[in-house]
Amino acid sequence: MLTPDQARDRAHDIVQRARAAGADAADAVFAADAALDVSIRLGKLEDIGRSESEDLGLRVFVGQRSASVSTSDLSTAAMDALVERAVAMAREAPEDPWAGLAPADRLLHGIIPMLGLDDGGEASPEQLRDAALEAEDAARAVPGVSNSEGGGASASRSVWALATSHGFAGAYAATGYGVSASVLAGEGGNMQRDYAHSSARLRAHLEAPEAIGRRAGEQAVARLNPGRLVSGPTTIVYDRRVGGSLVGHMLGAISGQAITRKTSFLLDSLGSQVFAHGITIRDDPHRPHGLRSRPFDGEGLPVSPSDIIEDGMLERWLLDSASARQLGLEPTGHAARGVGGGPGVSTSNVFMEPGHVPLETLIADIESGVYVTELMGGGANGVTGDYSRGAAGFRIENGQITTPVAEFTIAGNVKDMFLAMTPANDLEFRYGVNVPTLRVEGMTVASG
Repeated sequence: MLTPDQARDRAHDIVQRARAAGADAADAVFAADAALDVSIRLGKLEDIGRSESEDLGLRVFVGQRSASVSTSDLSTAAMDALVERAVAMAREAPEDPWAGLAPADRLLHGIIPMLGLDDGGEASPEQLRDAALEAEDAARAVPGVSNSEGGGASASRSVWALATSHGFAGAYAATGYGVSASVLAGEGGNMQRDYAHSSARLRAHLEAPEAIGRRAGEQAVARLNPGRLVSGPTTIVYDRRVGGSLVGHMLGAISGQAITRKTSFLLDSLGSQVFAHGITIRDDPHRPHGLRSRPFDGEGLPVSPSDIIEDGMLERWLLDSASARQLGLEPTGHAARGVGGGPGVSTSNVFMEPGHVPLETLIADIESGVYVTELMGGGANGVTGDYSRGAAGFRIENGQITTPVAEFTIAGNVKDMFLAMTPANDLEFRYGVNVPTLRVEGMTVASG
């Protein structure tokens, strides 16, 4: 695999070739990845997979016309053909008044932030096998666990580079590790499944495989013999591992593309109250070792920690340069770029600030409610905000989480849900989007 410096130079070289071939402007992305994963089941090795890839994407502009091409053939002849094809395609493309590179005066200059995303290591197949076995063994050892869907462990390393024709060239490397277990409890028609996993940039930060497996097993056993709910209005409490999906609906609604196309349920909400008072949601691309940390965005702009929601108020859209031009605003450093096509938008390490009370206090006054630990299907309508998901979890009775329930649907409108939301104080950083346990009033349950 190329070093970050070599990857940066390769992206810069293809941009220079594009300019020489007649492009008015260009940018290029180089992405390399190597990954190894091991899966086991019932104590036996089931599969070992290794993948490696190197891909390059080029976007060129001729006036306000643009074209994007990509290739995994990095030979000199292929690069020459790629440039010629891209410029020829751009000359025939329709004009786009919003097309173009990011503003030159906004580009990141100087030293790229070091975020601790690459531990330089490489796990062996034997090490990954042992971690997967330990996780599955711990899960199967939990009384009541009857079968296993397997344990897994993975390790990867990637290098990502971006170069533009107007003054940016940068690259960085990142590693990623994961361990998981998925098991079943019970017998026959009363079997229940659950899982647990841990992901980290640095191998040393992974949760212990034994703890991951034990959690998977205990969660599966706790779901045995689920009951049914009575349909009607109720209070829903979202477990941390599923609550982040609610923030995800908000992030999609404030993306530049949704706003410019007028397909957002938050279309006229900038600067207004969209969450309950006291709720703050932040995006921190500089979080050390963060699962979604990055030193610059997909257009070469600097990134920095920012508040998306502050005390319930919507503070910003998420804009790449094209959507910013269309809205008469400035790009926000949220551009995301793959090898193919132009930029979109993406956040980094998004999290909701914790509330002020523990889970026990959050649910203490709920006489009858539902603690949701799994969501299935459905989602939120991006235009209206109407929300409906299949779910499973546990009853809340007289302020206590009690017996398991399954096969029900929860529904509402996310605009109302945001305003009726209360967070607990138990925030943990495990995922790309992290939230504390969330209580939402005024939802509707329909039993299956």
